[in-house]
This record gives sequence, structure tokens and C-alpha cells, in this order.
Amino acid sequence: MNIKGSSNFDSIQMDETPRHREKFVAKTFKRRSTNFENLQRSIQLLDDAVSPSTNAFARTPRAGNLNLRHSTYTPAHISTPSKLDNSELYTFTSAKKKVVHKDQAISSSDLNSSLSAYKVQSNETVFSPFQSVLADGYTKDLSYLGNEDHGKKASLELLEAFKDSLKNHSGSPQALDLVSDYQSVCSKYVSSLTELALKVTKNQSMFQNTVSLLEILHGEKQTWQLVYSLFKDRLEEETKVEMMDETMTSHISKPSVWALSNKNIANKLFEKDFSVRQAQLVVDWLEVCSFEGLNAQPDNAMYFKDGPVIWESTLHRLQKMKQSMHLIGDKSIVSEMDPDAPHRQQRSLDNIDESDERRLLRNLFTLLRTGQFDKASELCHFYGQPWRAASLEGWRLVHDPNYKETASSDGKLLPVEGNIFRDVWKTVCWRMAKDCNLDQFERAMYASLSGNLEALLPVCMSWKDYVWAYFKVMVDIRVEQEIRLLEKSNRDLEELPSEYYDKLLEPNEIFKEIEACIDEKVSLEAKTWYHIIQKHIILDDIGGLIESMYAWLHKDREWLPSHLVRMMAHLVLFLRSIGYTDSKETLCEAIVIAYVEDLISSGTNKNLVAFYVATLSPPVQIEWYAKFLEGIEGEERRECLIWAEDEGLDVAAITKMVVETIRNRDTASTMPSDSLVPDLTISEEDAVKISAIDWLIFDEIHRPEAIKQANSLLRSFIAVKKYAAARELFNKLPMDTVDVIYRLWHAQAGSEDLPPSERNAIREYLCMKAYLDAVESFNDWFILYHKGQPTMESGEGGGSFSDQVAMEHKMKQYKQEHSRWMYNLQLQTKTSRDRIYNVLIFPDGGWLVDSAEDPHADELRQNQMEQLRRIHLPALCLNLHTILHSSGMHEEAVQIADVVASEVHQLYQVFDKESLQQLLTLISKSSHSLLNAGKDPLGYEMV
Repeated sequence: MNIKGSSNFDSIQMDETPRHREKFVAKTFKRRSTNFENLQRSIQLLDDAVSPSTNAFARTPRAGNLNLRHSTYTPAHISTPSKLDNSELYTFTSAKKKVVHKDQAISSSDLNSSLSAYKVQSNETVFSPFQSVLADGYTKDLSYLGNEDHGKKASLELLEAFKDSLKNHSGSPQALDLVSDYQSVCSKYVSSLTELALKVTKNQSMFQNTVSLLEILHGEKQTWQLVYSLFKDRLEEETKVEMMDETMTSHISKPSVWALSNKNIANKLFEKDFSVRQAQLVVDWLEVCSFEGLNAQPDNAMYFKDGPVIWESTLHRLQKMKQSMHLIGDKSIVSEMDPDAPHRQQRSLDNIDESDERRLLRNLFTLLRTGQFDKASELCHFYGQPWRAASLEGWRLVHDPNYKETASSDGKLLPVEGNIFRDVWKTVCWRMAKDCNLDQFERAMYASLSGNLEALLPVCMSWKDYVWAYFKVMVDIRVEQEIRLLEKSNRDLEELPSEYYDKLLEPNEIFKEIEACIDEKVSLEAKTWYHIIQKHIILDDIGGLIESMYAWLHKDREWLPSHLVRMMAHLVLFLRSIGYTDSKETLCEAIVIAYVEDLISSGTNKNLVAFYVATLSPPVQIEWYAKFLEGIEGEERRECLIWAEDEGLDVAAITKMVVETIRNRDTASTMPSDSLVPDLTISEEDAVKISAIDWLIFDEIHRPEAIKQANSLLRSFIAVKKYAAARELFNKLPMDTVDVIYRLWHAQAGSEDLPPSERNAIREYLCMKAYLDAVESFNDWFILYHKGQPTMESGEGGGSFSDQVAMEHKMKQYKQEHSRWMYNLQLQTKTSRDRIYNVLIFPDGGWLVDSAEDPHADELRQNQMEQLRRIHLPALCLNLHTILHSSGMHEEAVQIADVVASEVHQLYQVFDKESLQQLLTLISKSSHSLLNAGKDPLGYEMV
């Protein structure tokens, strides 16, 4: 037996009284529970066999008829996968864009906030799937999780996954597949991190990244869902407009048979009106967002219901009163059990039933908010309120399939769908939504079905709830207007109140009202990053979206989560691929650069940098990949260049900029004196500059640039006498560098001469080699002359015979060492002399003088070389004189004057007055030595 709201309960016996929940049942009643359960089970089986509760009223329109949500855009059934599903949450799989839900992951932050929107101000508990999960003992043992930061690990994997998606779906035709992939990636990590987050507590410090990442990814996942649904429709609309000609337009505009069916009228409206279709997609998206994690709620209805009988506690009290033959009943509760009794009698139900009723209404509204009309109907039937299910089904639009479809196989007509008195039903729903005596969630239920925004907003507690309410009402009004405009009815339709049409707002007006909402929580939510992005996407305000994201990079850069920057970069790359960013390309590039900057600063996922740098314009590519390479050391350098080549970057220009940038650091150095005091230390900064040349020697094709950059750095080192650093830099270049340059050029140009720039670079390289050899040779001579000369130990001339023998032995040994030293000194003197002369009389114009005329010569380079000649050539002459004079080679020392005065080499031009006077003074000393030796001042024998 199934009691469905009957007021005739006189015939019901005590044994047929529905069982109360155990916590409210007395001990005497508990002892009878076993027999009662058996009886109830038998009755239920019989009742289901005769008249199943879910089909109790055949006249009630069932699921499958058109909803105001437009059934071609709304899921008919939503299921939750039993395991992790990496596929997208919903996709449009046909021309009619039917939504198919594939993944329903749970986010703790979003779910709890959604549930709080429907919580009344009482001590009652709102159902949360997290309670059931935690109750299963998932928090008992966390030892298997270890101490690993799962959020950090997932972040690294996520970056790789997004890069793979973008790489696998490049190009405009695959743009939507790309967004679908982004959505799937987020869904995957939301699901896995949610499972982990449910097993830990938020105060566990090692899981803070996990919880934070989960909250960010949940917002991103929903944003990609919105992007996919709206842009798929927009791109299809653009294609349809391009293909449509005047003939097709005139044909489609004819109402023909559409006016015969409310359902067809609504379908036609969604097909032809882009704005209505987009608004409905927003409604569907918001319902999907709210649905996540709530799909199990009807299965937990037993939490507040033990059977299919309505208001069993109230019924039990009335039966007890009947059994006790009370002449006067309790006037505080209803005396009849029909559905309208509480409202008609202005009395309440039993406290337990009142609590259950409020919870039921709240959960029913939650189901309507998530778009689950069928489950709401099933819950009403399960709770013993089929009449309420019928009241919720009145929105079904009328449709007679027999106008276009053939009859069934047996020749019978197909049943007519929908509610033919839908106008009356809607008017009643509007009045119920206005009735302040009803529960606010009951009013909101009927307000959502009748387009009564005023009654719907009080139960909306979040930004998404508000957007859903406004857009749902907007779609409802537009559909209603279309139906009443085109419908041909045999009767006058029930007029809706005039205020029904007051809230037909444009989307931009809707968001302005929400942002000005008196609810501070909602107005603050409207200013959050993801909600601003979603607002601009809904409004199709791509320019405003890009400007907002660009503004965040300047105002809130230090606060922006790295994953939000990643999402922004991938969003603008998607918009660029479909041609939506032409007017904002500079701002889009700045957003991508911000993500590249994050990748560089993080120091992880280095293989991603080249891929995203390749999405920038060529000059910016060179700049930012060069910045990235500046921080790379060791063996990773070659790998980074390989990544750059794979992505088609200009490796030559990039490596050149890297070396130049590093080389130009800390250029403020004091100029040295004219002495050649060597600096044998290599600072850390010098080592970095020297190491930078490695970027240009990995590949032989960059060797011409390598020698140019090395020359430039050598000039800076030699200018401040950092000879040790200069020698290490020189040794950094492979010995076959000159041969490689010639070989590469002849392979390219045949027998043609090298370009002037390359010839001059090679000459400068040889000049630097000659100079370094001269400096090192002089240093070796200096050390040998001043520190290598053997010394004779002092001793007394007298003494014993043994002492004299020892003294003679020491003298002999000293003479041998002195002779060896003199021999080595003569060799070193000649070597040093020759190497210094190699610099002083360098062929073809002189040391650091270009032999080939280059029309594109670098003026700065020319100035530097001239300055080096003025600094070091006079100093070399002075040191050459020191070598020769100290070694007794006075004639050659005097001949230095001839070399300086020669017009062939014109060395006198690089001497200033002071240095020339100093050289002449030294030469005059050599002349005096010659005079003392009986020769003339120039070293000739005197007659």
C-alpha cells in the first residue's frame, strides 16, 4: 500500500503506521520494528509491482520533453564515473550541441561554498559528499603519503601536460580540441588532488601547496569549460554566417510548421538567436559547475526519510490521537494530510516533519540549481510527494510529433508531449514564488521555473548563483516572448504579471547589477581573477579581457599565482589561434612573456622555455631566450641550444645576445698605467664572462661570431691588464677556429675572399695572440731575471781544509748554476725580444690595425683598438728596452729609437710627450753604457 497525500486516514490501523527513525522511537515501539519492517517490505514490493512510485501519475509530463533550458543544450542524465576520467567535462557532440557530461570531479572549496548557499539559519546539517567520504575512514592512515609535496609535484607535471596539449593541437582548426585537452588536464589533476585533499587536513604544512593548487585548478577547469562551450558556438555561428546566402536566410525566416509546437518555437529561437543560445550555454555551464559533487544527493535521501509515506511523524501523531479517541486534538498541527493542509489550515507539521520538509525543499532546489530535474522528480516520488513532482513538471513545452513524424508501427498516433496549460501553470508558479508564507527554497524553486528573479535571488549566496539566476530569467523571458508571439492557440493565454518582463537585461547590464549587489560577499567575488575572466568571456569582450589580465601583471604581479599566469598565457594563445587578438597583440605578448618569466625564475621545467618563447615575435624571442640562457651553466647549455633549434629559434642571434649581455656587465673599469704589471687573478665575474663564450663554440657554424665576441672581451681584459683572464679566454677558443671559419666560408661561397668583417676579426685575433705571447714572455723574463738568478752563500776565506773544500764545491756549483741561468736568460731575452717585436712591427699596418676596409665597421671597436695601441705599444717599447738594457744588449736597446721613428710602422704616433721622454731617457742610459764600453753612443766601434 502506498499512501500519497490522502486525507482519509481513518481506515489505517496501528500496525500500518510508518516506522519512525530510531533516534526518536520509544523502547516499546522498537520491539515491534522487526515485524513492521517485514510487513513494510512486503507492502512495498506489492505496491511497486502494481504502481511504481516513480510512475504514479501517468498524466505527469516526464523527462524528455523540452525544458526552458532547451533540451538540446541540457543533459538528460548525468552520471559519475567510478574511476578517474581524464576526458573533458562536457563537449558539444552534434550540430544541436547536446551536452554530454563525462567527468564530475569534486572540489572541496567550491562544493562547500555551493552548499552554504542553500543552508538555512538553523542547526540542521546540509548534506555534503565529503562527510560520507571522510566517514569511510580515509583519514585513518596517511603514512603512505610520505613527506612529498604532492602539490609541487603535480604543478611540474601540469606544466608539461599543458605544453604537450598545445604542441599536439597547433593551428586554428584544432583550437577547440586544444581547449578540450586543457579541460581534461585540469579535470585529471582536480580529481587526483581532491582525492588526496580529502585524506589530509589543511593544517598539515606539507600539503598546503596541494590544497592551494586544487582551489586554483578548480577555477581554471570551470573557466576552460566555459571557453569551450561558448567559443564552439561562436565559431560555428561565424561559419554559418559566412556560408549563408540571401536565399537560405529568406527560407529560414518563414515560420511554416514551427508555430504549431511550443517546443519547435523554442528550438527555432535557440537556433536562430545567437544571444539566447549563448545565454543558455552560460546557464548550462553554471549548472554543471554547481552539479559537481552533488550528484549523489538523492541517494542519501534516506538521511531524512525512511519510507514512501509523506509526513510520517505527523501521521503517527494523528493516528495516536484517533486511537486514544481524543475529542480535541492538538491544534498546533494540521488535522488533515492533504498536501495543501498546512497552507490552508495555517498550521504546522510535526517538528520532525517540519525539519525534513525544509531539508527536502533545500535539496530539491539544489537539484534544480544543478539542472537535475529528473532527479528532483524522483526525490519527490521517493519522499512520498508525487504531487510536488507534478508541480515541477509543468514547464514542459507542448509538442505534437504527429505533424512531422509518422505514427507508431501499429498505426497509432504518438502521444502529445508537454503541458497544454503551461501558461496557467506558470502564472500559479509566479504567485507561489511571491507567497511569503512559503519556505524561501520552495519559493525559489518555483521562481526558477517562472522567471521570478525577485524570489530567486534571496537564496543565491555566490557570484555564480547570481549569474545563474539572472541568465536563467533572461532566457525564460525570451522564450516566453517568442512563444506568445508565434503560438496559435484556440484560447486566450493567461497573462503574466507586467513585472515579469522588467528583468529582461542585457548581459553587460546583468554583470553591472551583480557587481553593485548589496551582498558584500557576492560583490567581492565579482572582483576575483577567475570571475573577471569568466565575465569577459561571457560578454565576448576579448579586448577587455586582455586589458584586465595585462593590468594584473602590472598591479598585482607579486600576488598572481603562477598557475593563473599559466592559464592567462594559454588563454591568449588560444584566442590568437582563432584570430581574436589582432588589436591587442602587444598586450597578449606581454602576458605570454610573464609566463616565460615565471618558467625562467622557477628554475624547473627548463625544456618548456624554448617552446613558449617560440610563440613570441622574433625580436622578443631573441631577447627572452637570451635572458634564459644567461642563467644556464655546465652541460645544460648544449641541451638548451638543442631545444631552441627544435623550436626554430634564431640560435645564432640568441647566443650572440647572451655573450654580449654577459660581456657588457660591469664595464666601468679604471684604465691602467703604462706599466705592464700583470693581473694573475680571475674574478668570479670574469669567469662568468669567459664561460659565456661556450655558447658560441658548441656549433662550428657560430665560430665567426665566437671569434668576434672573444676579441671584444679580450679588448676589455687587456685594457685593464687582466692577462690571466685574457689568456684563459683565448684558450677557450678551439685551436682550429681560423681554419673552421675559412672552411665554412669556402663551403658557402667557393673561392671568394672572406668578408672584411671576418678578415679583420681573424687579424685582431692574431694580434691578441701576439700580444699575450709577448706579455707572458716578458713576465717569464722578469721572473727569471729578478728571482731566478742563483746567489752565492757568503763564507770566510780561512778555516780548516774541509771548510775550504766545501767552499770550493759551493763556488763551483754556483758558477754552474749561474752559467745555466745566464744561458736561459739569454734564450728568454731573445724570445721575449722577438715576441715584443712581433707586436711592435706587426705586418700590414701594425698591431690592432684592420687590413681590410669594412664599410660597416664598428666605430666603438675602432676606438677601443686605437686606445689599446696608445696604452700598450709605448709600454711594450719601454719593457723591451728594460729587457735589452738589463741583458747588456745596449746596441739593440738604442735601436728601439729607430723602430719608433720609422715611417713604415709609425709607432711614434701612439706616444704622448711623457712616454716619449721616458723612452728617450732610457735609451740615453744605454748610450752612456756604450760610451763607457769604448763605443760611440749608437754602439759602433770608435776609430
